[in-house]
Amino acid sequence: MIRVIAARCLEVLPSLLIVTMMVFLLQKLMPGDVAIALAGEDRNTEVIAHIREKYHLGEPIFTQYWYWLRGVLSGDFGNSVKMGSPVASMVLEKLGVTFQLSTLAMCIAVALGLPLGILSAVRRGSVWDKLGDLFALSALSIPSFWLGILLILIVSIHLGWLPASGYVSFIDDPIESLRTLIMPAFVLGAAIAAMLMRHVRSAMLETLSADYIRTATAKGVPEQRIVLLHALRNSAIPVVAFAGIVFGELLAGAVLTEQVFNIPGMGKLVVDAVFNRDYTVVQGVVLCSALLYFIINLIADILIALIDPRVVL
Repeated sequence: MIRVIAARCLEVLPSLLIVTMMVFLLQKLMPGDVAIALAGEDRNTEVIAHIREKYHLGEPIFTQYWYWLRGVLSGDFGNSVKMGSPVASMVLEKLGVTFQLSTLAMCIAVALGLPLGILSAVRRGSVWDKLGDLFALSALSIPSFWLGILLILIVSIHLGWLPASGYVSFIDDPIESLRTLIMPAFVLGAAIAAMLMRHVRSAMLETLSADYIRTATAKGVPEQRIVLLHALRNSAIPVVAFAGIVFGELLAGAVLTEQVFNIPGMGKLVVDAVFNRDYTVVQGVVLCSALLYFIINLIADILIALIDPRVVL
């Protein structure tokens, strides 16, 4: 398995290189001049010239790309053009916030989607199945930003149960940190729970119709044992693969949700960087997101191989 994992790591290198080239070239197509934006309202020509020289903005675009890529390969993502702070430290700081939010959202999604999917499959055509379909349709149809605003209006303003926005570090105050993240995590987790529920239901229905399940039922094996021990385990492969993809996307930054709830994560960081024309930060966030997406999916592939050793990575 180690050899296969190493081969997968080598396979992803061209993809990461293409990602770096695309994000670097595309941000150059954005309107405006970063040197003029950083020079302030006075727009002193000497200041603009100094900024262009400092950040190699007067060099050809591929020369600029090489300067940046060479720094990335040595572990230096550069400094924020706006703040002056190292991009790597900024991304790591925001990554912790996004990781906490994404993990809580996945826990909510699994807690809702997994049992609903199992129940809908086992009780196919019943009222439970209809309720599961209603939940999935509602959760997928409601825009995340609208659901977030609605929760703020009801839960925070009218009921006063949870803070409307902001973030408290888990290290500083675990309880208050959970209170600030539970609503945005639910907003993110609801749609994922709906998709997870449909994946679990589909995989379980296929497994429950297999011959060995009918044989176990004919032998008098309890239904709970058949569902949880046999059917659920053999249905786990597509579910784990889906969870890996979704969790990787969450770590890339939930832009709208973090904006609505003022969560200082990677999504808010990249939005602020785009508005400030802080392209170094944008490049660092996108590259980190692509790398995290690969790592999470590699972990999902390893879990699938552990669940079913017959699966080749």
